[in-house]
Amino acid sequence: MRLVVVTGGTRGIGAAIAKRFTDLGDRVVALGRADCDVTDEAAVAEVFGSLGEVNVLVNNAGMASSAPLAKTTVDDWRSQLDVNATGAFLCTRTVLPGMRERNSGRIVTVASTAGLAGQKYTSAYTASKHAAVGLMRAVAAEVAGTGVTSNAVCPTFVRTDMTTTTVRRIAATTGRSEEDSERIVAGMSPLGRLLEPEEVAYAVMFLAAPEAAAINGQTIVLDGGGVQA
Repeated sequence: MRLVVVTGGTRGIGAAIAKRFTDLGDRVVALGRADCDVTDEAAVAEVFGSLGEVNVLVNNAGMASSAPLAKTTVDDWRSQLDVNATGAFLCTRTVLPGMRERNSGRIVTVASTAGLAGQKYTSAYTASKHAAVGLMRAVAAEVAGTGVTSNAVCPTFVRTDMTTTTVRRIAATTGRSEEDSERIVAGMSPLGRLLEPEEVAYAVMFLAAPEAAAINGQTIVLDGGGVQA
């Protein structure tokens, strides 16, 4: 039985990921903000130190806000870099030595299409997700040829509370209805719809499978073909 740790694992995409691994028979620890602040080095070390040997780490904790660059505050910038990039760094750094020692492990980072291409009004979010993807690739280079892999999934908008906030912000700004605003968001990808959390969970499970040992340093883009990795 593998020990799978999912950060941001108590709702949305994280909850769907945790459920899929649980259904596979893995032992799953789904960490929410109340369980572990992934931006706190000491907290990460304490929580992960109490769990034992982590076989699969899913870096899913994340946050987002949007504003034109000129109106993006330093606090907004730092908070998104801290959660989306530094959080993944701290958790990965904590589990990697054990995985290297055992010559076995899977690290999957839930990034975003924003980690591969830029969109207006998302400078902090886009920068943080690019950083998360870059971290994944650097770790992949370090573990190349071993039994450890590091990969990422990059979904477009997913039906989560975070996307609901985006839709409501568009509605408030443009005067459109929430239904019309959701269609605008959904239309940003060739799929023409929002992704479901379970679709992202499937991609994560695929990359974390024991049979996926030859897949390392890759991004699986979930948007129907709009962004090239």
